Amino acid sequence: MVRKHQITHDYRLVPAAAAVWMTAVAGLFLSWQAAVLTGLVAGTIGLAAWRRAWWTRTCAIALLISGPVAAAWVGGNVFRAETHPLRLVADEGRSTTVTAELTTRPKGIRAAGFGGHQAGIDHVVITATANGARLVLLAPADQWRDLLPGQEVTAKGTLAPPRGGDLTSALLRVRGPPIDPRPAPAWQRWADHLRDGLRDASAVLDDEEAGLLPALVVGDTDHMVPRIVDEFRTAGLSHLLAVSGANLAIVCGAVYLLATRLRAGPRTAAAAAMAALVGFVVLAGPEPSVLRAAVMGAVTLLALVLGRTRSTLPSIAAAVIVLVLVDPALGGDPGFALSVVATTALVLVAPKWSRALKERGVPNGLAEAIVVPTAASLATAPLVVGLSGQVSLVAIVANLVAGPVVAPATVLGVVAAAVASLYRPGAELVVHIAGPAVTWLIQVARQAATVPGASVGWPQGWLGAFALTGVLAAVVLLLRFKKTRTLVVAVLVGGFVVLVPMQVVAPAWPPDDWKVVACDVGQGDALVLATDEADRAVVVDTGPDPGAVDRCLKTLGIKRIPLLVLTHLHADHVQGLPAVLTGRAVGAIAVGPLKEPDWAWKEITKQARGHGVRVVEPKAGERFAWPGLEVEVLGPRRPPTADDTNTTVNDYSLVLRAITRAGRVLLTGDVELAGQSALLGDRDLRADVLKVPHHGSRYSLPAFLKAAQPRIALVSVGTGNRYGHPSEHVLDLLRAGGAVVLRTDKDGDLAVLPGNRTVRRRRRWSGSGSTTRATRSPAARPASRGRCGRRTTRRRHGRMTS
Repeated sequence: MVRKHQITHDYRLVPAAAAVWMTAVAGLFLSWQAAVLTGLVAGTIGLAAWRRAWWTRTCAIALLISGPVAAAWVGGNVFRAETHPLRLVADEGRSTTVTAELTTRPKGIRAAGFGGHQAGIDHVVITATANGARLVLLAPADQWRDLLPGQEVTAKGTLAPPRGGDLTSALLRVRGPPIDPRPAPAWQRWADHLRDGLRDASAVLDDEEAGLLPALVVGDTDHMVPRIVDEFRTAGLSHLLAVSGANLAIVCGAVYLLATRLRAGPRTAAAAAMAALVGFVVLAGPEPSVLRAAVMGAVTLLALVLGRTRSTLPSIAAAVIVLVLVDPALGGDPGFALSVVATTALVLVAPKWSRALKERGVPNGLAEAIVVPTAASLATAPLVVGLSGQVSLVAIVANLVAGPVVAPATVLGVVAAAVASLYRPGAELVVHIAGPAVTWLIQVARQAATVPGASVGWPQGWLGAFALTGVLAAVVLLLRFKKTRTLVVAVLVGGFVVLVPMQVVAPAWPPDDWKVVACDVGQGDALVLATDEADRAVVVDTGPDPGAVDRCLKTLGIKRIPLLVLTHLHADHVQGLPAVLTGRAVGAIAVGPLKEPDWAWKEITKQARGHGVRVVEPKAGERFAWPGLEVEVLGPRRPPTADDTNTTVNDYSLVLRAITRAGRVLLTGDVELAGQSALLGDRDLRADVLKVPHHGSRYSLPAFLKAAQPRIALVSVGTGNRYGHPSEHVLDLLRAGGAVVLRTDKDGDLAVLPGNRTVRRRRRWSGSGSTTRATRSPAARPASRGRCGRRTTRRRHGRMTS
């Protein structure tokens, strides 16, 4: 058997790259003095290594030179950013007018819906330079979203201090449209024309696929369905939504292979790939990860053109040194860090793991397909955890299944962008060919996100990143020793075998025999009323976030919804409708008499038609019944008025009384003073459970709360909301009446069980995907009925306390 030579790597530039990067991090997150000190320390280490011959001469000299250069250059840039006149004015919060040159494309900021305001992209963020300073512009999306890098504009706004972690001197909150914008460079207009062509051609696909294809190709996520973004994040596929070295490798590799198929020599093929690289960078825009990959790719392709094959590791190190010195702000960019770490893992770790699998009989292609996503996922896991606060347990498998279609979808998307400007029907045909691959990615992400325990929570920030790094390092270290290898493997396999079935067979959430659940959907409402059939329930409101209500219904196992009630048409009650309708059998959508705001009514009717669901308008006194559940409409009882103000829309909320196995439940939507007053009278409003009106707003009548006499009060409210909900006065009135007050912002998802028992799905850490702990407690009884002694009992679903 011929023994193959092991791959050796050239590490001589790695210390210099690390020194430059650490100098930039110290300057960006600490101060310019820290940058100078870090660079000088690195240079001192390089000098000692050269004089004492610790390392090779090249390695020591590279560190000796790069350290002081980085200290001077990075420290100088940070010092200028911190002392620029605009920074001093920003600290005082003054209004000003500046003329700036845009350096990036506008990036949309998606805002949650509230009241009559529709969710969507209201503002864009743009980086610019003005008077030698770097600015961040926060501007209205409808007036600024079409601008391009290279344009010079005048903007009026209010200055504010930057967030830190980059070289920005100030944040400018722009109030109006751009003033006297100059034309963008011709190449930027050409690239924008290609991106628009891809976006328009993608419209022939369904909404989910049409939004995903531009994101895969050029990182344009503005038109993505929010649910898809959430599912990709949970499945560990969110890296596909950002342009990085993978896109460049796919495009350049396809061009190189095509050139070689056409009998071109290595140098000609490499030159063609270099041209494709330049064109793709122009198309995608100068994002940090794209620039890193472009510089590294250019170094590698140049070596091919010159006929001098080089190791990839020096290319990565050279790319880091060049890019961070050219733009020190890249040192603190998460995308840049993720790209460098993932590429380094593929260079250093993947070949060894792949070779080990091949030696054990695994076929070549299968070994690489397994190793590449595994190495990249494990290497970037600490950074992803620090940013998101969650660890995806399905990421490796999801990437393995999704991997084969990423390259075809990306290449076809680039072809569609190129063809769209020449022949629109041809571009649409290419998009249709790419459609099945894009649909496959969506289904992979969706199925992976539905796996119980697909992601677990972890502390965010530096603490979480370092903690996970320590855990992974310990596992890898223990796996290297034969004495501990078996134990580690046994623990990992045992944990998987025991914990995963527990999540599926006996999960802590949802609790057995739940009858009412208030979903934690942020600042909005979404409640679920159980029937006697396990997967069938009535849903009242859908919240402002499609992802949040979808997660709640998935964990509850709801697949059939005989009636979906939208108490009124404000965004925080209806924006989750698309997610509720997707993948579930919905019998009908019930709405109130007031069809305002108009945008919401149009969206509801559009969604209903698209899913073949009828829309009904139940009247006061009408009843609906299913096994184990009865719902009666109590209000409103007045004819609608032509008024779309928030108060009027709130007061025309549908008010329901549900008879459940857990008692009577009063569902009040957002009714305020007039709506509550109209309900008082001869009607019996007593309820065991009260969904507190309008997120606990202060606009609640004491007489109405007294008439309800709830034992359990559920407040659906978002953490740190801008409205000051819930009102402490309202909460005090409820507690004085003997009710147990539970809040979604502090207690998470809330479940009510027979016997006035409640279970709270508490968050352990903040952030999406946080782990939870179910806690049971029976509701308190009114004070006039006396109080029970205290006892604690262990139960399977958590801790019961009374």
